[in-house]
Amino acid sequence: MQNPYSITLKDIAAKLNVSPVTISKALRNHPDISKKTKSLVIKTAEEMGYTPNFMARNLSSKKTYTIGLIVPKIAHFFFGAIIESIYDIAYNSGYEIILMVSQESEEKEKKHIQTLLSMKVDGILISISEKTKDYSIFKSVDKHKVPIVFIDRVPDIKNVNKVFVDDKDGAFKAIEHVIKLGYTNIAHFAGYNKVNIGRQRYLGFAEAMQKYKIPIKKKWVIEGGFGEKHGYDSFMKLYNSRNLPEIIFTVTYPVALGIYKAVEELNLKIPNDIDVICFGDANEQKYLSPPLSCITQPTSAMARHSMEILLAKMSDDEDVEVKSVILPTELTIRGTCKKNMKGVLT
Repeated sequence: MQNPYSITLKDIAAKLNVSPVTISKALRNHPDISKKTKSLVIKTAEEMGYTPNFMARNLSSKKTYTIGLIVPKIAHFFFGAIIESIYDIAYNSGYEIILMVSQESEEKEKKHIQTLLSMKVDGILISISEKTKDYSIFKSVDKHKVPIVFIDRVPDIKNVNKVFVDDKDGAFKAIEHVIKLGYTNIAHFAGYNKVNIGRQRYLGFAEAMQKYKIPIKKKWVIEGGFGEKHGYDSFMKLYNSRNLPEIIFTVTYPVALGIYKAVEELNLKIPNDIDVICFGDANEQKYLSPPLSCITQPTSAMARHSMEILLAKMSDDEDVEVKSVILPTELTIRGTCKKNMKGVLT
């Protein structure tokens, strides 16, 4: 019996009495080949146990047909949605995704980039970690002539391809909404200022407060991470100070989730005792009690624009310009942001 790993396109072509080029195109779903022929080729290839020789394909084309994707977290609705959308587009474009998770570590992020470069990926998509300060590794990617596109969390570097939302405007919309509801005692659980999303969302918060002449209380602006622990710890800090605001605007959904956990432990009620609105959406927010109001980001559009830019850069067209795509956000109101306070702790 012939070893299935030794079966080639020529073997399938000989059996079907067609050219190897026809077999190759059929297996790549090329539009030149009819559906009937594609179906026959695929069926015959499966029966013969054909396994594509990607190494040979890569050597002949000088491409690996792989894309590296680095995200800070994977158990996170925003990044999960981004990953799925990118995977679908990459798959339909003939590329495989190599997923790596930095776990908010600059050191792991660097290691992942070095690994992807050693694997000869054709391009890299990345959302940088909250700890990333040294951007020299990204210059290394450029030296290797590997296209890179930054998503959501982007470094402060000129002339790089990036796709992100209008964080400042989104935060402004959230704060303006709650002010118009009648809230004046407003806190902000902010992310790290050195990361673009933390910095821009704070600026949007501050601009809205200034526009409506509401003083910002420094003790109510707590800078930290983007995860649940920051939300939990920050709320406990405010509660223990006996000086709670009316409402808290959080830099991300996980931070708001940390507040929900703290509020539950303290036997408080949202929105009666404390109200919450966050930046970032998740399906789970609909099932919280109460459902969480938020600023919604267009994850599918972010993934699409990122892949379009990367595919263009990987096309070997030297005239492809550097692109910076900024997408709008939407205000989504659910069960929070209700001006129905019993009073705040003082």
